[in-house]
Amino acid sequence: MFRKPARDPVTMSAPRWRGFLRLAWRWLRWLALRAAIVMVVLVGLFALVNPPTTITIARESTQPRQWTPLRDVAPVMARSVVAAEDANFCHHWGFDMSEIRKVIDSGGRRGASTITQQTAKNVYLWQNRSWTRKALETVLTPMIEALWSKRRILEVYLNVVEFGDGVFGIHAAAAHYYGTTPDKLTAVQSARLAAVLPAPKLRNPRQSRRSALIADGAATILRDGRARCFTLTTN
Repeated sequence: MFRKPARDPVTMSAPRWRGFLRLAWRWLRWLALRAAIVMVVLVGLFALVNPPTTITIARESTQPRQWTPLRDVAPVMARSVVAAEDANFCHHWGFDMSEIRKVIDSGGRRGASTITQQTAKNVYLWQNRSWTRKALETVLTPMIEALWSKRRILEVYLNVVEFGDGVFGIHAAAAHYYGTTPDKLTAVQSARLAAVLPAPKLRNPRQSRRSALIADGAATILRDGRARCFTLTTN
């Protein structure tokens, strides 16, 4: 009697594995699409609505906060922050490629994070470093650049960034360090506040050695037009 050859169990299970992989791929695409939609909605929302808080602020804030529109912040304060953190802010789309190349050439010993990247991290993500956070930041950054104006990016950044241990936002910083409001900050005060970034827990604006360089930088970007994208007046 003729017997059929036994079928290889590996061959028998292969179609099942292929079916499982196709199903998993469909679910991953479905989840990725929904995640992208959620991110676009959140980025679009905060283009118009002020973020009420952030993960870091909710955990660490110790000073009263008040949202301050950019029009109510001394222009020299805005220029000082840009000069300190992202001098090419008006000329890039979220990633400063020239600075990134410099970091690579120097062996990666310093950062090249732009104000837009920091805004993405501060508003939507968390502070501790991880590949997951960096990947999400990389996705959110061009979305923010596409949906927000440069003025809006800088406005949100100034209202959520940390200027000292538990001191978040320019209103709290002006009151805490100088007993004033953001619109009355002087060039010296602005440079000193900007000098604590991006290490506010380690630096004190009253003792910073960077402030003179930042003041010069703020004046330079005003003269050469690198402040034009977020400046309404030239005062």
